[in-house]
Amino acid sequence: MFGCLVAGRLVQTAAQQVAEDKFVFDLPDYENINHVVVFMLGTIPFPEGMGGSVYFSYPDSNGIPVWQLLGFVTNGKPSAIFKISGLKSGEGSQHPFGAMNIVRTPSVAQIGISVELLDSLAQQTPVGNAAVSSVDSFTQFTQKMLDNFYNFASSFAVSQAQMTPSPSEMFIPANVVLKWYENFQRRLAQNPLFWKT
Repeated sequence: MFGCLVAGRLVQTAAQQVAEDKFVFDLPDYENINHVVVFMLGTIPFPEGMGGSVYFSYPDSNGIPVWQLLGFVTNGKPSAIFKISGLKSGEGSQHPFGAMNIVRTPSVAQIGISVELLDSLAQQTPVGNAAVSSVDSFTQFTQKMLDNFYNFASSFAVSQAQMTPSPSEMFIPANVVLKWYENFQRRLAQNPLFWKT
């Protein structure tokens, strides 16, 4: 019913069913994982009005599992990417896996999926820093990079009277950098993925 993917590893499709409505995937060597993708296989949809809340669990310093809500998957949203690298030091949250007798290994984290009513999923609040990766974060990074480059290049600006002739160096007028900066910002605002074409 579900799959789990970590970059550089084989896709996992054999979730361990720990209850009628709960499934887990083991994540060995979890300290080296930044993002995890959870997806529906497409073979069995959720029953009408149901979805799956997605949790991340890692052992704390005493070996006790700490569960954190990442988000959810549904028939309408059958996959999601979650950032888990910043969660390993956070606090746990309320979760449906507490009474389960799940076999664990100390250096192994787990992804848990609990099948629940969509109304219940809508009322849950995932941990903030597990935000699903999006184009917005890329756009924000690109904007910051542009600002940084322009400010850096502008800090070396000198007037023509201040220039010392140096035949081995090329000079780029500041207005050319400004024009590039403004054009790039405009194109980024129109289509954040324009650079792929």
